[in-house]
Amino acid sequence: MANFVPVDVFDLVIFGGTGDLAMRKLLPALYHRERDGQITGESRIIAASRGDLGRDEYLGLVEEALRENLVNDDFEDAEWARLRDRIHYVQADAYDHDNWGALVELLAGADDRIRVAYLATAPSLFGTIAQGLKKNGLVTATSRIVLEKPLGHDYESACAINNEVGQCFAENQIYRIDHYLGKETVQNLLALRFANSLFEPLWRRGAIDHVQITVAEDLGVGGRVEFYDKIGALRDMVQNHMMQLVCLVAMEAPSSLHHDAVRDEKIKVLRALRPITEDAVRTNTVRGQYTAGAINGKTVAGYADELGENKSSTETFVALKLEIDNWRWSNVPFYVRTGKRLKEKHSEIVVQFQEVPHSIFPEQKYNVAPNRLTIRLQPDEGVKLSVMAKEPGPGGFDLRPVSLDLSFEETFGVRYPDAYERLLMEVLRGNPALFMRRDEVEAAWHWIDTIIETWEASKQKVETYVAGSWGPAASSLLLDRDGREWHPDV
Repeated sequence: MANFVPVDVFDLVIFGGTGDLAMRKLLPALYHRERDGQITGESRIIAASRGDLGRDEYLGLVEEALRENLVNDDFEDAEWARLRDRIHYVQADAYDHDNWGALVELLAGADDRIRVAYLATAPSLFGTIAQGLKKNGLVTATSRIVLEKPLGHDYESACAINNEVGQCFAENQIYRIDHYLGKETVQNLLALRFANSLFEPLWRRGAIDHVQITVAEDLGVGGRVEFYDKIGALRDMVQNHMMQLVCLVAMEAPSSLHHDAVRDEKIKVLRALRPITEDAVRTNTVRGQYTAGAINGKTVAGYADELGENKSSTETFVALKLEIDNWRWSNVPFYVRTGKRLKEKHSEIVVQFQEVPHSIFPEQKYNVAPNRLTIRLQPDEGVKLSVMAKEPGPGGFDLRPVSLDLSFEETFGVRYPDAYERLLMEVLRGNPALFMRRDEVEAAWHWIDTIIETWEASKQKVETYVAGSWGPAASSLLLDRDGREWHPDV
């Protein structure tokens, strides 16, 4: 069984406490941490929102959300009773700092506790909420502030938010969240690379042919359609989640697991990314938008139908060919793709090794496939190594690829905490290793902005793809031009 260590007594203030993120992710995560004994003593969870709700009314909404969002019938009345005693609700308008009296009164006399402000709101409110906390004397030596993604919509807006929040909180108090960094498999990537001498000598040009990263979703945009139409897949997924995965795959070994040592190596990768110029945009990028189709036998609407407009240039799918200009990864391309309404929910990192330099097995009889390391992020977290092996029996060599397959849940026999469960506990412990530093966020935006500007300058076309497929045909051509193809298991 996993050993869950309790955290010190805290006050966690969730701004946007009635919103989708709080109800669907944060409160279920806190329920599980309560159940496993990590929330102790007089710790409090304080939801703040501009709605005029009584505490009992808010608790009713939370109970309903927990019953709906907890999987495998996890809801238990006894566990809920303990959690509900910790939950408070206060009315607080982000723009009216003089009307935060209820929050100030509730937190009075608790300055020695760990105090976390979780901003589950639109990024446009990050600065003003931080200013409100400071103005009302709620920023203490033990305070931390959590910023949800996306942090801005481009480099300039990200810098502006960082500046506004930075006027109220020190950098070591700011936690920029990316829930992908809380996934068990993403953290196991560090163990795989740096705790096994088997892989490190091969983790470079000369041994690796290319790397693929896929983050596929079968869901559409849904109720976020108006917000999403201003963002698109590149800003929503690539700038944060996928750039972090690229960094973890490509980074050099840090000197230790200290948060700054790890993040120092990640920033080097971001700064080494080759800009995608106007000359390369047509061969190195693909934009797509889903049309009506079927997923799991059910008909689903197209993006334009959900938006209620005939035409939109917002991409719901993007595929990129990335090149890292350093010694380790010279001439080793990274192919990344992400999209909505794809065939299935599926996220993985594929490290494709080079073919054997000389095969002793006749090509006309044996297809000696190159080795492949697949790191599965969802739905079944694990690692799979594909190797060539001889089938048992007499009569010569009959070769076929076989897999050494590790499923984390089956191997260790425990339910892995949701990413938000882990990240919330890391904030409360004061460990920023799984969060993005300011320079990481700004470097990622700087690189992404060049793609957006190039798309606009070249009038890059948005291809269409049928919902339930693996994206536009141009995505396959992105690899086909290089004599490669997307991982066939996808």
